[in-house]
Amino acid sequence: MQHRPHNWILILDYGSQYSQLIARRIRELNIYCEIHPFNKELTAFESRPPQGIILSGSPRSVNNQKAPSINTEMFDTGVPILAICYGMEALVHENHSIPIEDRDNRTFGEAKIQLEGDSRLFDGLPYSSSVWTDESYSLSNIPDPYEALAYFEEGEIAAIGHQSESIYGLQFHPETGRSEYGKQILRNFATSICGLRMNWTTENFIRSTIQEIRTQVGDRKVICGLSGGVDSTVVATLVHQAIGDQLQCIFVNNGLLRKNEYANVLELYKSRLNLPVKGIEASSRFLEALEGITDPEQKRKIIGNSFIEVFDDTVNNDPEVKYLAQGTVYPDVIESVSFDDSSPTIKSHHNVGGLPDKMNLELIEPLRELFKDEVRAVGRKLEIPENFIGRHPFPGPGLGIRIISDITEDKINLLREADDIFISELRENNLYDNIWQALAVLLPVQSVGVTDDRRTYEYTIALRAVTSLDGMSAEWANLPHSFLATVSDRIINEVSGINRVVYDISSKPPATIEWE
Repeated sequence: MQHRPHNWILILDYGSQYSQLIARRIRELNIYCEIHPFNKELTAFESRPPQGIILSGSPRSVNNQKAPSINTEMFDTGVPILAICYGMEALVHENHSIPIEDRDNRTFGEAKIQLEGDSRLFDGLPYSSSVWTDESYSLSNIPDPYEALAYFEEGEIAAIGHQSESIYGLQFHPETGRSEYGKQILRNFATSICGLRMNWTTENFIRSTIQEIRTQVGDRKVICGLSGGVDSTVVATLVHQAIGDQLQCIFVNNGLLRKNEYANVLELYKSRLNLPVKGIEASSRFLEALEGITDPEQKRKIIGNSFIEVFDDTVNNDPEVKYLAQGTVYPDVIESVSFDDSSPTIKSHHNVGGLPDKMNLELIEPLRELFKDEVRAVGRKLEIPENFIGRHPFPGPGLGIRIISDITEDKINLLREADDIFISELRENNLYDNIWQALAVLLPVQSVGVTDDRRTYEYTIALRAVTSLDGMSAEWANLPHSFLATVSDRIINEVSGINRVVYDISSKPPATIEWE
């Protein structure tokens, strides 16, 4: 099941780091959109054609032999098109043979634009405003039948528009917060030019999704794998409201949960959410399957397979059980897809690339089209307690992908204790709710230390905390030095086997939030 409205915008991704940000900005307008690879066949959308198309930027130059090409099918649809940076360059370069100048060093920076004439795309904007632009490329000629809609202060072209059709190009990024009126530009394109209604709301999503679940499931039964996180909790609540006693939730102890997580969360599900949940102890099954495995992709696939095996065993060939509900969200889908042959998959998410090819159960993924903040909004509307909604994301593979080496019970215990100290100190110091996600990582690095006047040779823990709106991009959290010192002291003094603590100050991109 996939909740996909007919009132929407298609974003064709050319590999830009900002593609997800474009989607977030459109969703913030209460307008639905989807990201698909630049070479997606538009015939795939014949049953629900988009009302607008946005072409993203790209890390490549149009002058590169392997540069992604424009899908010319879009010009036959009559649908409004907004081409951003690379999208604009490819638009004029391929269709009109206009040269694009490459500069030596690729840099992003702030610039001023000045409007030229009137255009619906710039309704409500002042004559001059600041934008965020890729300064690596420039367009010096306007191809026929386009006209200039805006110039940079230096005289180079900043925006173009087709003289008779709703096709526009921008040599800057309206989706970033550093473009002063970027959100207004996207609003003008989506509402005034594409004629889209701003009806992608939490209430509409819940109402239609519950009806879709009822229609899909009929009188069959559904099992839902719970993790203790917000995604699976929202899924379980949605499905429970849709089909009631036809749902059976399962909370599996895979041996890779946080400290006391299994007992505490199981009790919360039963007492606070009144969900029909069954706890299953399967630690040994998972750890035996993971023995000696160091590759993170293998870990994900083994853990995903093991979960399905547990679910199948629980069902025990019950013919009435047909569906498995799980908390796949949109970032999981995006990061598990390679957008061209030369673009590697970031990671196979356990809900997407970690499942076996052959399953006895069909999937129900009601959150598959939602970003994390949209999931939280749905959860609040469903009146799920804030202590579930506000929890930091925790990956389905659990601590297994936070041990950067083979997995053993001793390593899990070291990481579990260090993680518990970090999270409890964040809560104690009222920092937890200011952080999108915090975690500890056990590194495959041992170093010399001194404890009680004796030499030690023990492991290193890396702490990571980030701030974010949706998990698609993130900044490292600038936690107080005194706080980090306290956490480090506690971990080294209280967790035997760790003698060094470091703090990760990398942002996403280029790093990911999780290490594996």
